[in-house]
Amino acid sequence: MATDRTTDNDREARAGLTRATAAKAGSRPTARSSGAGGRRTRPPTQVVTQSRPWGLIAAALAVVVFAVAVIGYAVVAVNRADADKVTSAEQITGLQSYDYPNGQGHVATPVEYPESPPVGGEHDGEWADCTGTVYSVDIRNENAVHSLEHGAVWITYDPERVSEDDVATLSELVDGTSGRMLSPRPGLAAPISLQSWNNQLTVEAATDRRLQQAADFLTFNPDSTPEVGATCENPGFISSPLVAGDASRAG
Repeated sequence: MATDRTTDNDREARAGLTRATAAKAGSRPTARSSGAGGRRTRPPTQVVTQSRPWGLIAAALAVVVFAVAVIGYAVVAVNRADADKVTSAEQITGLQSYDYPNGQGHVATPVEYPESPPVGGEHDGEWADCTGTVYSVDIRNENAVHSLEHGAVWITYDPERVSEDDVATLSELVDGTSGRMLSPRPGLAAPISLQSWNNQLTVEAATDRRLQQAADFLTFNPDSTPEVGATCENPGFISSPLVAGDASRAG
């Protein structure tokens, strides 16, 4: 019969070794599960949401709205201006027409005109300057009629029947526009009277839109101007205008 020769000391030594090994093994970290099948998973991807440039969008919309408004206003203004334009004398309500033939003679003597202010007939050899000239005196009929022959529009007003604002409005219509002239005329049958060769329009107010219509249509109108292309310039008349009652400088 075999006898176990292992002594107590040997058994205690082996037991100690076993305990030390187990303790060492227990101190190692345990591998963590990486998910199914032991695979590692990637960290979650960060999703970046781009913010919309609302400020730029609003500014662009504002520019578009402004542009549309400007274009719309321009279209309305053009349409309104076109609506006021006339293409024939008959379209100007109240415009009176006369029949003075072209080629009226030059005279150095006073002329008795049927109309007041006159719209045609014999006239002085010197014309009144009509380069958008605003006179502060009642210029002589015979010189003014010569300007009408050159294609000018002559606007007169009764200073006792119009206001300073009215005179300013009339001046704005005339001043600086070649082919037009303005002068006071006391005792007019109407507050304001517009003349061109063979045409006359009387109105009560300087704001009457027919004044603008008549001035635009009749100034240098080739169909009613006896001497198309004749000059309106006469600086000497501006510096020394002849007034009602003056004698001709040609006499």
